[in-house]
Amino acid sequence: MWFNEACIYQIYPLGLCGAPAENDGIREHRILRVLDWAEHIRGLNMTAVLFNPVFESDRHGYDTRDFFALDCRLGTNEDFAQVCDALHAAGLKVILDGVFNHVGRGFWAFRDVQQKKWDSPYKDWFHLDFNGDTQYGGDGFWYEGWEGHNELVKLNLQNPAVVEHLLEAVRRWAQEFEVDGLRLDVAYSLPPEFLARLRRFAEQLKPEFALLGETLHGDYNRWMNDDACHSVTNYECYKGLWSSFNSGNMFEIGHSLARQFGPEPWTLYRGKHLLSFLDNHDVERIASMLTNPAHLRPAYGLLFGMPGVPAVYYGSEWGIQGKKSEGDAALRPALEIPRKNELTDWVAALAAARQKSEALRYGNYRNLLLTNAQIIFERAVEKERVLVAVNAAGEPFTAHFDAGAGCAIDLVTGLPHDFGGGSLLEPYSVCYWQVS
Repeated sequence: MWFNEACIYQIYPLGLCGAPAENDGIREHRILRVLDWAEHIRGLNMTAVLFNPVFESDRHGYDTRDFFALDCRLGTNEDFAQVCDALHAAGLKVILDGVFNHVGRGFWAFRDVQQKKWDSPYKDWFHLDFNGDTQYGGDGFWYEGWEGHNELVKLNLQNPAVVEHLLEAVRRWAQEFEVDGLRLDVAYSLPPEFLARLRRFAEQLKPEFALLGETLHGDYNRWMNDDACHSVTNYECYKGLWSSFNSGNMFEIGHSLARQFGPEPWTLYRGKHLLSFLDNHDVERIASMLTNPAHLRPAYGLLFGMPGVPAVYYGSEWGIQGKKSEGDAALRPALEIPRKNELTDWVAALAAARQKSEALRYGNYRNLLLTNAQIIFERAVEKERVLVAVNAAGEPFTAHFDAGAGCAIDLVTGLPHDFGGGSLLEPYSVCYWQVS
């Protein structure tokens, strides 16, 4: 599947395009700004674009009003089709955010229930109790919100009419925008039978239509199997990717990766392709999380070298900051045009190395060396091995370990490497040593 070989660029469009926080009902063609990003994204050697919500919503996109219409703050369906066409022409796949667990209070069917109460044909689309109310008051009924957030009205996914409505939306997205996959918001909240139905539908809809589920903790195999998602978000390793650097403890990420992908028979996800990331629209920017800015380069090196499908969040490739304590707007800023600096060049080089290496895309995982500040691991397929070496320290380190070979080529720099006498790692460095 194409997803297993992807490098994904994530965009939160309401933020990037500078839409107002509240839906003001004014149509502005802001989504066309993404056209100016296509060349930048391709120059980073990304292969797919993940759009967070683009459809009509109350505020932030996860409170949908209409699954069939682009948010007026972003423009029209025709505008978005133009953007998708441009991205596809640049060789990029397109993934949309599928928000199927809940909708906003402005969702057309919920508004009908507010107006007609018991007489609404849509009252069974939600989990309602006409003997209560919520903190909003005036609805004349209580309803279940997502995890206590009553601005997000939970859909009744046991209702066949609701499921058919959502599947028809997906069908329309595939036809109108030729999308190649979906990110399923809060996939861990979706019923297994809904995931199974969506998986069968996706398989018939379009060859290799990818389903990526948002999951947090627990056994990811619950949501990543032949009757659910193809992949899920790897939040376990997300935490290790930044805290291993901050705490000077590379054992944390090394043990997490070995637990997930290592050679032991109890390994959980060997051969599977979880989504790996340093940051996204819900968490602090990596440049704000790392206490030492010099760790940005090795953190990205680790991201692209580890098993999984790497994702880069817009703006982080040149090191912008954003703190969760400052609110969602700080994590989802408006950016006029993309920038380029040494970090973007580094990310592009890492993505290029990954794309030309079968071992980095599909290889098994095995730790070769672990210290507080260094990690060296092997990614191996039948005809290729790549040794990923990370030095998080501010001084050079000479690594002595059994490489199983005398020489290698660094996939990032193209320079030869001799393992004899120890392998020198420069401060804050990452090497991808290819051994054929």
